Amino acid sequence: MISQVIKGPKIYYAWLGILSLFILLGVEGYSEQLRTGLIATSLTDQVSWGAYIANFTYIVGLAAAAVMLVIPAYIYKIKAMKEVVIIGEMFALSAIVMCLLFVTVDIGRPDRMWHLMPLIGRMNWPISMLTWDVIVLNGYLLLNLHIPGYMLYKKYKDEPLTPLYYKPFVYISVFWAVSIHTVTAFLYCGLGGKPFWNSAIVAPRFLVSAFAVGPSFIFLSLQLIEKFSTFKVPKEAYKILNRIVAVTLNLNLLFLICEVFKEFYTGAHTLSAEYLFFGLEGHYTLTPFIWTAILFNVVATVIYSSRKFNKKTLLLNIGAGLAIVGIWIEKGMGMIVTGFIPTPIGDIIEYSPSRVEIQVCLGIWATGFFLFTLLLKAVIPIETGTIGAKKHDLMLDPWNSKKAPPPPSWEK
Repeated sequence: MISQVIKGPKIYYAWLGILSLFILLGVEGYSEQLRTGLIATSLTDQVSWGAYIANFTYIVGLAAAAVMLVIPAYIYKIKAMKEVVIIGEMFALSAIVMCLLFVTVDIGRPDRMWHLMPLIGRMNWPISMLTWDVIVLNGYLLLNLHIPGYMLYKKYKDEPLTPLYYKPFVYISVFWAVSIHTVTAFLYCGLGGKPFWNSAIVAPRFLVSAFAVGPSFIFLSLQLIEKFSTFKVPKEAYKILNRIVAVTLNLNLLFLICEVFKEFYTGAHTLSAEYLFFGLEGHYTLTPFIWTAILFNVVATVIYSSRKFNKKTLLLNIGAGLAIVGIWIEKGMGMIVTGFIPTPIGDIIEYSPSRVEIQVCLGIWATGFFLFTLLLKAVIPIETGTIGAKKHDLMLDPWNSKKAPPPPSWEK
């Protein structure tokens, strides 16, 4: 299996090389943050959560979105989804690693992580929502290591699955996936001093946006995997993913309208929303971004909801890209940073990520994609049946079938 990860066509090495450059860029930025402290970032006492927590919030949703493949595959036993569910689980694994990295860089120094370890550090558990978040994320990581790990091992050994070893964990993982993003939402709506976040629909809004973005990412990933390997994705799987995205994008817009109505119709505690949508006292940093995000989300919703447009792959890909970017702005920087503006004493202190923060964020994203690529490189040959304990490894390279050597004569 290691040889499957190491070997590959030129484009594989080129892709890993590009990601490695971004990872090095992130390491350089993080080393500067370690040398100088969090002063290297634009975070302040007034705006204490910025790009790191915004990305963390967004990516937790990506990890949770794997449940949109797990439910049809394992619960409803839809064959087309069973064939691609492993891609979603690998995607979730990579996303959880990114989440934990963003928590690590946000707390300033890595040695502070011991405060998040049960029975070792001072976790402020059960009061601290961040502690709950780290616990559920680690639990979700273990579930996503066990379920696909067990299934891949059995497939590699060409042995039948024992339901007792995976089915209970599948059901647990469904509830666990919902819980990780719900706990993330409780991080915000549990803070009564921040009216912008103090809403009962933060958790469902987070879940709906996650279930739109995650399948969009997987939709694009499956097309790339098909292009560069012999792995075949059933058309039915694409259709199901697109229906999920269509429904969740509409719900995401509905929840946004509900939030806007609550903010402006009541007329109470609306300064943060005014700052976000229209600017406040000459400060407009986030205003163009949120309107861009809304435009992107509306266009993506129209594409996925229209029978005329949702049959064209190119338009669906554009819609997926717009949804990914639009929800990142709306749910990430728009949601997180706005909660701190204005401050409790009425000051308006705007936030923009520093060079170091941008470097670190790019580095962590690149790390996630690097890990996702390696996982796919190892998993696809097992899924396609190219390698296995009862077969001679590397008879056929599923990532480069045209150049693969013929099987040894003794295999004929």
